[in-house]
Amino acid sequence: MLSVQNLSKRYEKFQLKNVSFSLEPGYIMGFVGRNGAGKTTTLKTMLNLVHAEGGSVKMFGQDFIPNELAAKQKISFMLGGIHYYPKRKIKDIADVVKRFYDEWNDNTYRDYLKQFDLDPEKKVDELSEGMKVKFNLALALSHNAKLLILDEPLNGLDPVSRDDLIEIFQELIEDGQRSILFSTHIMSDLEKCADYITFIHDGAIIESCTKDDLTASYRIIKGTPEQLDKLTEKLVGYKTNAFGFIGLIKADDAIQNDGLTLEPPTLEDIMIYYDKRGVKK
Repeated sequence: MLSVQNLSKRYEKFQLKNVSFSLEPGYIMGFVGRNGAGKTTTLKTMLNLVHAEGGSVKMFGQDFIPNELAAKQKISFMLGGIHYYPKRKIKDIADVVKRFYDEWNDNTYRDYLKQFDLDPEKKVDELSEGMKVKFNLALALSHNAKLLILDEPLNGLDPVSRDDLIEIFQELIEDGQRSILFSTHIMSDLEKCADYITFIHDGAIIESCTKDDLTASYRIIKGTPEQLDKLTEKLVGYKTNAFGFIGLIKADDAIQNDGLTLEPPTLEDIMIYYDKRGVKK
């Protein structure tokens, strides 16, 4: 459904470095990394909103650039939030959006308004942030979008609203016909719903694999200052304290020794320790 190969883009102070990953139908992929790691730049470059300097993108088995208009009939993307005219009613927004899609279905749209408890007479600025995301999903699903590309869709939402939307995401892929790629820095949301994780750090992909394979590839390791001296070169990152150190190590490099404690990491642990290079706590 989606294949990104060696995508590159150079700015004065930042570079996308041969970004590659793929997503098959019927799955949710979390695209993670700290602010400034390259998540939004990657998504914009994928969608030709920013000109790539190298690499390729395929959607639905075809090169994206020469087939951009056809591909965009099958995708929905939300980059950086929802920005519709705030004083317009959502029914008016839908009337405009529907004209761009060959497979728009009014009955499907009305069904999603009902499911998401959206009043078509409400104005955009009367919607909560969670309802705006639901409205965007209603628009996407009413033109039969098969691939949803969402940049921080859960950012700023309260825990209940985030949980509601995660359930919707999971329901959307159940038939195996749709996939969702969404960026986030809220690791607990990915623990609940993501099948795959693509982790970007400083413009380069560190890992792109199943969530379980990612966490199985690393260990949290704890030990004494003396043990740290012997392990520093093997650690992904670490923090020191009065008693010793806590760090992240590749599972293949994690050898159980006396006095060393090994634990499975969370997704958040992996992201945090990639930014820790001997930081004293």
